[in-house]
Amino acid sequence: MTQVSPVDIQKVLSQMQRLQAEAAGNLGESDKSSQKNFGDVLSDAIDRVNEVQTEAKELGAAFSQGDPNVTLPQVTLALQKSNIAFNSLMQVRNRLVQSYQEIMNMQI
Repeated sequence: MTQVSPVDIQKVLSQMQRLQAEAAGNLGESDKSSQKNFGDVLSDAIDRVNEVQTEAKELGAAFSQGDPNVTLPQVTLALQKSNIAFNSLMQVRNRLVQSYQEIMNMQI
């Protein structure tokens, strides 16, 4: 099993963000989004992860109750998206904590 480096993860994340912006037609609005507060961006990311997890939970519940409109591949895909989103958020949190600790340990 190969290990993925943080640089590779950052490349993939930046590609995903660019594709998302293109799909939404917001490619020209990158100047406006760069002026957002970091706390707002982080809060939005947490909200999106929560939405993905809620959707996966609802699909799983619907499938287990026998909803004919929900298939096993849909549930599996939603659960995988939820897992990836949560793990990504935890990596960001870990990096923030690590950065904070490094800043606090700096000598002035």
